[in-house]
Amino acid sequence: MNMNFNFKNFEPSDHLREYAKGRFGKIAKYVPNPDNADLQVNLEVEKFRHRADVVLTGDNLRLSANEQSEDMYSTVDLLLDKLEAQVRRVRDKGKKVRKKGATGRFDVISFSDETELKGQTPTIVRSDRFSPKPMGVDEAAMQLDSLEDDFLVFLNAETERVNVIYHRKNGDFGLIDPGI
Repeated sequence: MNMNFNFKNFEPSDHLREYAKGRFGKIAKYVPNPDNADLQVNLEVEKFRHRADVVLTGDNLRLSANEQSEDMYSTVDLLLDKLEAQVRRVRDKGKKVRKKGATGRFDVISFSDETELKGQTPTIVRSDRFSPKPMGVDEAAMQLDSLEDDFLVFLNAETERVNVIYHRKNGDFGLIDPGI
């Protein structure tokens, strides 16, 4: 994780720099992809008020927090607590979606066209296993339109149910939602 510190209206001690780097370095374990994450920390002193602002950006992630107190060390601690809570909330939300999606594994079975023409019972030619990805209906329609497939199975992000979107003969899309 790339960390940038800006100090305004004061010259920080080496101890404060190391303290802040050590404390904010702990955030990396909660960030989904820490190599692509940037952390911008602004520390400022105005008379007796010590302010700190932080912005964390990464893959599909943008969090910010600010805090102020009468001591810069306590300001850093308070700010870290706020940022950790936000990052944990985002991480746990992603886990919740993955847990629901992980139980919905499906087998895709392909049948031979030749056996159907001869009047025989179809045989399984290929079988795949996959977990549907969570996305919105509009996003699924765009993805199906870009693919050469006739249908797309996905986890509806709004209803958290497995849906199927397919091409209709007239060129429109159809949506199958089991509505449990």
